[in-house]
Amino acid sequence: MSDGQSDYEHASTTAADAAAQHVGIVYAKSLLGAAEKIGVIKDVLAELNSFVRDVLDHFPEFEATLTSGLLSASEKAEMFERVMAGRTSDLFGDFLKVLAQHDRLGYLRVIRTEARRLHDEMRGIVRVSVRTAVPLSEPQQVSIANRLRSIVAGEPALDLHIDPTIIGGIVFQVGDTVYDGSVARQLRNVREQMIDRSIHEIQSRRDSFSYSA
Repeated sequence: MSDGQSDYEHASTTAADAAAQHVGIVYAKSLLGAAEKIGVIKDVLAELNSFVRDVLDHFPEFEATLTSGLLSASEKAEMFERVMAGRTSDLFGDFLKVLAQHDRLGYLRVIRTEARRLHDEMRGIVRVSVRTAVPLSEPQQVSIANRLRSIVAGEPALDLHIDPTIIGGIVFQVGDTVYDGSVARQLRNVREQMIDRSIHEIQSRRDSFSYSA
């Protein structure tokens, strides 16, 4: 029963994530479309990123209020307008009001992710997550970007992360695809090869023994 419940919970979470992504894409396209018409895409994206980073990240209670079911959409819109009045551009301010009126402020993080992704696609940029055990120098970053151009369909933009568990080497991730070139992965490969070889030898000896008998 517990396994079935776990599968159900996983399916529910996956469906919820997909629904949230869909909402994020719809609103991100709307925001980018409006910004493109007046030539302020970069400015609006910077505002969106700043709002999530400087407001939501620093004031979790405020974000919890915006996503709470205790307030109606109209109450959230009124509160939001009082707090943010005069602190945003007209376009971004109107966008936030629309989100508040439709009770979609809880999707701001997803909207930021999708807006960034869509903007990257417009410019032919492919985000590549790069994990290394130690920080990369500028020449190393340039070398990696040059190598990635033959792998990804676009201009690679590196998102750098330090991960001491890698031991050495480097791990790339493009979307859901992982390219693991770390020492840790190489060690696991060697270990798996040794195990496979041992199993093969045991089976060969067993078969030889059975045949002799």
